Order: sequence, then C-alpha cells, then structure tokens
Amino acid sequence: MAHSASLISTEDLARQMGAPALRIFDCTTYLRPRPEGGYNAESGRANYDKGHIPGATYLDLGADFSDPASSLRFTLPPLETLTKAFAAAGIGHGTFVVLYSHGTPTWATRFWWMLRAVGFDDTAILDGGLDKWKAENRPLETKASTHPAATLSLRARPGLFVDKAVIKDAIGKQGTLTLNALSHDQHKGSGGVAYGRAGRIAGSSCVPAASLFGADKTMKPISELRAAFDGVGAAPDKQVLVYCGGGIAATVDAFVLTALLGHTNVAVYDNSMQEWSNDASLPMEVG
Repeated sequence: MAHSASLISTEDLARQMGAPALRIFDCTTYLRPRPEGGYNAESGRANYDKGHIPGATYLDLGADFSDPASSLRFTLPPLETLTKAFAAAGIGHGTFVVLYSHGTPTWATRFWWMLRAVGFDDTAILDGGLDKWKAENRPLETKASTHPAATLSLRARPGLFVDKAVIKDAIGKQGTLTLNALSHDQHKGSGGVAYGRAGRIAGSSCVPAASLFGADKTMKPISELRAAFDGVGAAPDKQVLVYCGGGIAATVDAFVLTALLGHTNVAVYDNSMQEWSNDASLPMEVG
C-alpha cells in the first residue's frame, strides 16, 4: 500500500467510525460505453441505496457538482458555486472528509481534486474504496445518511484546472509535460473508446490511471508509482498537465503525483478529450 495523509486504509476508517468530525462520502458514477463511441453516465445512487459504508452520504457528480451551463459532461462549476455545494453537503472547516467510490477510485479522486481547487485539504481517499471494504466483510447499511450543512470559505486554487488554451500553449514547451491518463490503446488511437477523433493530444505521453492501482483497487507501492512517472519524464520540477476523456481518470494521475509523490505543479485539463478531439483545429497524433 502507498502511504500518505491523503490515503486512508479500510482498517483506519473502521477505527474512526463515529468520530464527530468524520464525513464519509460515496462518490460513484458509472460510465457505460456506447456502441457509437463515448459513454453514457449513470448515477451511482441506486448502488448506494443497495449498500454503503455506514454513515456515508452520496455525492452526485453529474447532478450537483458539474456546471449545468456546459454542453460537456462533468465540467467544473465556478469555484464559488462548488464551495457552496460542498458546504451544503456537510463539508466545512473542522470536518475530516473520507471519499470513496466503487469499481475505480477515479470518482473519489475527482472530488478530492475539486476540494483542493476550493482550498479544502482535510480530505482522504479510502484506499481500495467500497470494493475492499466489502471484500473484508465490513458492515454496510442501506439507510440514506445526510450531514448537516457546514461553513466553508473559498480559498481558491484556480490553477488546478486548466482549459484547452493552456494545453495548446504547452505543446512543445520545455519544462511542461502533457500526460494522458487513458489506456495505451486509446493513446495510440488503436482501440478503446474514442470521444471524437481517435488518438492523443499532440506531444503528450501516457500513464494510464488504471495502471496505478491493483485488482483490489488499492494504490500500488510508492516505488512502482514513481517508476511509472519517471518513465515518461514526469520530473518533480516540471509542470504536468493531465487529461483523459472528461477530466475524471486524469485526477488519479494528479492525485498520485501530488499526494503520494510530492509534485507541486500539477493541473487537470477539465474537459479533456471530449472537447479536444471534437475540435478539428486542435492537433492530435496517432500511433
């Protein structure tokens, strides 16, 4: 297991259950591939209702934490709006937040990265998520939980999310690495789901988010994680701009780089390939 204050084990969470300041959130969304390409997004609320970690509240990324004015999926809302939504969900000063998801940690890391963007850092990812919790036969409940609204001040870090202009400007720039968190097949344009044109952002490298955690959904050892990023030249002194299909899987790479490997200059391209690959003016590569 990788160790970090931003990663909490199932054992440690079980020991802390019932602590007054603890706030647990199920962040799961499901993506169902479409035959014609892309995905349909499905709320994880139904699965939450079937059984969740006791005391956990469900956070609906698509319905409550994405910009309704955007034509693209999961676009980050204005940070002030996001701060109010988190406070309404019970996240505030003096609380300790544990985020988990089912199937993949990507949904939990998306919320972790959004909380960092509004300046809230007392947050940890449940290592292994709901999968590991259930595999260990730990208790579940079906009764929905809510947390009382909290007070949360915006302490914005707007640079944690970037747009296509920043990504375009970074192409060929020394000291900046653009990094794809999708699969190697998607990166090469040879397979997997495409969001428009197949392939990758010109000049980008690839560390798939799915390669950073194991079958039990826990993060791989620090030595393996560091080797994966060292292998593409993601040195600590570089700016790293991470993208994927829609700004979700990219947050796993961003979480690992920031929380586990100590990088300080990492950003996520929010709209990622759902935007880039459908704009014919933006350069892409295959192979």
